[in-house]
Amino acid sequence: MVVNRNASLGIPPVKEVIVYTDGACSGNPGPGGWAAILRHGSAERELSGGEPATTNNRMELMGVVQALAALREPCRVTVHTDSAYVSNAFTERWIDNWKRRGWLTADRKPVKNRDLWEALLAGMERHEVRFVKVKGHADDALNNRADELAVKAMQAFKP
Repeated sequence: MVVNRNASLGIPPVKEVIVYTDGACSGNPGPGGWAAILRHGSAERELSGGEPATTNNRMELMGVVQALAALREPCRVTVHTDSAYVSNAFTERWIDNWKRRGWLTADRKPVKNRDLWEALLAGMERHEVRFVKVKGHADDALNNRADELAVKAMQAFKP
């Protein structure tokens, strides 16, 4: 039984959601796919999609953006990703530095995929989000499933 210790304060319980995301691209740029697996308790939902001309990093980001957009209420979310690009932006605080510099990298070049980074930040405003870097193509069943879904979504855009 879950007890909502905040009920007397009128604060609703916060759902804990586990998310696994991945992106795939054939060529870089080329056709690409993204995937997200969302788990809350015993419930599981798989999402995927793709684009005809994109990059792997865009698809990695899109998986997270779409996962957060699918949540109907504020949640405590743990995002598992094999993308150092995505996880390091938060764990190494790259994103804070990019924003502070007006969306410029340390080399003073425009941050790539700014549109998706901003969409991700907007999606994170409703949730408490933590990023966990996982090893890709290893023994993590959900990471492997997310990879399968992303590759399958990518295939729909290959000639």
